[in-house]
Amino acid sequence: MDNTAAVTATELTKVYGTGNTRVSALRGVSLAVPHGQFVAIMGPSGSGKSTLLHCLAGLDKASSGRVRIGTAELDGLADGRLTRLRREAVGFVFQSFNLLPTLSAAENILLPLRLAGRRPDGDWLDRVIDLLGLADRMHHRPNQLSGGQQQRVAVARALITRPSVVFADEPTGNLDSRSGAEVLSLLRASVRELGQTVVMVTHDPRAASYADRVVFLADGRIVDEVTDPTPEVVLDRVGRLEARAA
Repeated sequence: MDNTAAVTATELTKVYGTGNTRVSALRGVSLAVPHGQFVAIMGPSGSGKSTLLHCLAGLDKASSGRVRIGTAELDGLADGRLTRLRREAVGFVFQSFNLLPTLSAAENILLPLRLAGRRPDGDWLDRVIDLLGLADRMHHRPNQLSGGQQQRVAVARALITRPSVVFADEPTGNLDSRSGAEVLSLLRASVRELGQTVVMVTHDPRAASYADRVVFLADGRIVDEVTDPTPEVVLDRVGRLEARAA
């Protein structure tokens, strides 16, 4: 695997339960995501895609194998060091936005820095706010924003620490098609214009087509991969996997 990758997984396995309730969610997954690449992870329901994302992001611990963010090995890190690594090197975008309702957009965006005891880089903040088109919404609270605007705030929050990688879990799942396309375009722009690395789980072939590369999982294994995807190619590959699973 590439030592310069933003995030690397080597022979990951993840097992839940024991005996008759034992489920293998990941079965020897290896993956490297270079800096500045947008990768989408797709697969049928139960294929292990969300489990893989959570293990890559340090939100869940693999049963065996290794995960590295940059040069930092997640395996064996004490809880405090793992929390610090996630805070400093990882950004998260979730389907449900996860904004604090009592804070303004600006306060939500700056929250990761505040928790880390760091001051914002004014130039970087301005670039992020400009890219996401939030300049006139910074003093609004979440209930004063549309769903698409809330998710843009969540993307800005994920970018504000200049993380090694942003993990996005179904980021358009709660949005209409227009708002979803806007958020995906902004994630794409963060890669192109800010050099960001993005790893996204999605079930939507149109969403996956914004990525540089789509990785397909089935039964806990990587079974296919497409570069420079189109919605039609992604839909065809997903259809084949679902037919095989059925």
